[in-house]
Amino acid sequence: MSSSNRFSLLHVRAQIVAFLQAWIFFMVFMVAYGDQKDVWIGTGSAWPSQGIYHCQLDLETGKLSRPSLAAKVAGPGFLAMHPKGSHLYAVASYKGKGSVVCYAIDQGADGPELSFVNALEIGDGGGTHLAVDALGRVLLTAQYRGGSVAVFALNQDGTLDRKTQVVEHSGGARVVGRRQDAPHPHWVGFSPEGNFVFVPDLGLDQVVIYGLDASHARIRPHGQTHTPRGGGPRHMKFHPNGRWAYVLNELSLSVTLCDYDKVGGSLLVRQTLPGVPHEQLQEEQFKSASEIRVHPSGRYVYAANRGHDTITAYRVHPETGELSVIEREHVRGATPRNFNIDPSGRWLLAAGQDSHTLASFLIDQDTGRLTYNRSVVHAPSAICVLFEHE
Repeated sequence: MSSSNRFSLLHVRAQIVAFLQAWIFFMVFMVAYGDQKDVWIGTGSAWPSQGIYHCQLDLETGKLSRPSLAAKVAGPGFLAMHPKGSHLYAVASYKGKGSVVCYAIDQGADGPELSFVNALEIGDGGGTHLAVDALGRVLLTAQYRGGSVAVFALNQDGTLDRKTQVVEHSGGARVVGRRQDAPHPHWVGFSPEGNFVFVPDLGLDQVVIYGLDASHARIRPHGQTHTPRGGGPRHMKFHPNGRWAYVLNELSLSVTLCDYDKVGGSLLVRQTLPGVPHEQLQEEQFKSASEIRVHPSGRYVYAANRGHDTITAYRVHPETGELSVIEREHVRGATPRNFNIDPSGRWLLAAGQDSHTLASFLIDQDTGRLTYNRSVVHAPSAICVLFEHE
């Protein structure tokens, strides 16, 4: 064999060895990191919270990594993400004023990092909740104390552009003392097709509905749905089929099923079911429902009960959407202000605001039942759990 042929053969072998080494490294990397899901944690303003935290969920084992501070800011509370996953938004106190704060999500050597981009003052008492439309054009905030909804235009790159509108609610249901003497919008979100906005107002016992003009970042009054008196609607979520909506009533710790008419943009109340037996609530000094989620499969609904410190699991009737209680699982923490279900539908993470914890639960895909995974981490004053690319 000539020297040139031997050189060519050695060169080919070297390329093969290099390829195999690269492939082995890639497979090791995928085993180690490919099943990790980023989790962002919004927190309250009370000590020891310092801002927005980040950890990772192992989708195979359900184990959580130790949360680390991703962005220092006062009381970031609820979080939202741009549909492209490029930016994270928070309602927070920025330079002493209630604001929407925008962060760019960058990939660092040890995982995603947040870098401050810009902030816009909300006014009217500061924001309680926020949401971004599916195309990343509009951001909305709900002001519990101010009784209003604010509208912000987003730039094409996902950064905040300007505040375009503040719409004030008026009135009060006046069924439950001071909680319903004035309007208190507590959540804001978009219809599945994106042309309507829904705002559960705890003070009015209504879900207020707006039409959306996303191209001009404007909303217009469209209607309202009256929920059970004294219930105090707080949050709501749509079923994956787009035909049903589930409204969480904070004051009565119940869930209301509504039929959704996407043409008319209206909700029709059809069922209300308690999350905790009335006799158990009488024993609690503090009681308040906080969050509701629909399982990605559409087969189950979950709702959190503060004071009772449980999550109620409901089964969804496949033909009617009506609910029946499966179980009530303790969150292994105190005051579950928020929880979330990972996009795969396998794991539920429950945030304990007063226990400063984030706990992991396995969701049984056949029954909807929750099993504590014995993974709980320290998360200061956790009040919002957000997964990447929800």
